[in-house]
Amino acid sequence: MGKRATNFNAQAFLESAGLSKKIVGYGRSEAIFSQGDRCDAVMYIQKGGVKLSVLSKTGREAVVAMLGPGDFFGEGCLAGQPLRIGSATAIAPSTVLVIEKKQMLKVLHTERTLSDRFIAHMLSRNVRIEQDLIDQLFNSSERRLARALLLLARYGKYQKPRQVVPKISQETLSKMVGTTRSRVNFFMNKFKRLGFIQYDGDLEAGIKINGSLLSVVLRD
Repeated sequence: MGKRATNFNAQAFLESAGLSKKIVGYGRSEAIFSQGDRCDAVMYIQKGGVKLSVLSKTGREAVVAMLGPGDFFGEGCLAGQPLRIGSATAIAPSTVLVIEKKQMLKVLHTERTLSDRFIAHMLSRNVRIEQDLIDQLFNSSERRLARALLLLARYGKYQKPRQVVPKISQETLSKMVGTTRSRVNFFMNKFKRLGFIQYDGDLEAGIKINGSLLSVVLRD
């Protein structure tokens, strides 16, 4: 199943399958949906990037995932979720394919290759959630930041890793890692000094990630 799912071009299929769908463009920092909105469609990222976050009752925001091209999100509707339990925001100019719940369920039942691709995606997402929990419980903020940057660069994905990650603020990184902005700033400067990353001035101009950053994650 894994080989078929990897080789199958989900985007090309979704664009040509005659589904009831729409393609929507979002600007950087624009909301795609908000926590508490009606949950009635699945989204697929064609280009750009999306931040998934959750807001607590006290107003504290936690970033739970950073997604890129080829990723599905909003799939909670397929499990009977009536309202969005979190928010989705574009982190760069993005194009998103929006598929109605009924149409997505229909194509998953009739198209084996797309079903395989979607199941592989969900399994990968579950593994990522488990790894994130372990990361928060046992690893230092320095190692969590290094891992977050590598994930943004899509290391460990079947696609070729990208060297430069999308524009991102230290505030967003601190919410991903679960630490303060000052700690993020300290470790970013350290990584830069050691040659693990490169950036000029503001992080929002983009960050070049070198493979050597893996040493921070893998060291004992």
